[in-house]
Amino acid sequence: MLEMLEIGPCDNPYQMGFLTGQRFSNKIRSRLSTDLVLQNQLLPFAKTPESQALIKALTINNQKKFPKYWDELLGTAEGSGVPVLYMILINFRKEILPFLPKSTAANSNADTSLYNTPDDCSDVLVVSDSMAIAAHNEDANVALVGHTYIIKATLPNGLSFVGYTYAGELPSCAFGFNSNGLAFTLNSVPPSEAEIVAGGIGRNFISRDLLEATSIDDALSKIQSSEVSVGHSYNLINIGTRRILNVETASRNRVSVHEVGATPFFHANMYLHLQVEQARKSSCATEKIKR
Repeated sequence: MLEMLEIGPCDNPYQMGFLTGQRFSNKIRSRLSTDLVLQNQLLPFAKTPESQALIKALTINNQKKFPKYWDELLGTAEGSGVPVLYMILINFRKEILPFLPKSTAANSNADTSLYNTPDDCSDVLVVSDSMAIAAHNEDANVALVGHTYIIKATLPNGLSFVGYTYAGELPSCAFGFNSNGLAFTLNSVPPSEAEIVAGGIGRNFISRDLLEATSIDDALSKIQSSEVSVGHSYNLINIGTRRILNVETASRNRVSVHEVGATPFFHANMYLHLQVEQARKSSCATEKIKR
């Protein structure tokens, strides 16, 4: 059964992170010890001189833009008894992996292909006079099996949110909703290496910020103002007005917005309307679209 932590209001973001880490310490530690991408690629890379500038840039830029959420991350590390470096690596996994030397992945002692797949979550969206539906398939990698939980948080300003959370990561890089009637789901859209900017804003921090959005327009503004390292696809849902937007993003402040209507809209792990050079289409992503 999926566990849920009801938390808050807390004195500060660090305390919220600390209590989360403390409550789910076993899940977080288990996830980190069995995550082959972390153990065989990210950690070895983090020990090399080549990694230091990238990790430093990610740390400085994200801490500066989102100091509250950075404190929350530090609290989660402290509460779970896990090194902060491990938390940084899993929260910036997709911002770091493209910059690993090819030899690091090739020399890995384990087959990580199942753990580092571009074929992640997918959604079917439709809004008509008779219905408004967002159907999400949480198709994450196998390292997360048994390593997820739900955070139901109340903030000092009275806002509350619910986020489906990967162990050790900020809520939520999957899906969530808040008391302002704003909900969202996420889809990975892997761009080509040339499209990725080193040291930009991490997707986990942007989605954490969406949980505090006051409206769908505020959520869109948060996405548009983030100088992302790697692009993403956001499905923004206004529960009260039955409005759904699909927002595709890429580095260098590129954003495309598609308003969902009566024609069913399917989004998997490829860019559909933002003109971006993307990684070669995988067979799984192609089959999802065909179906």
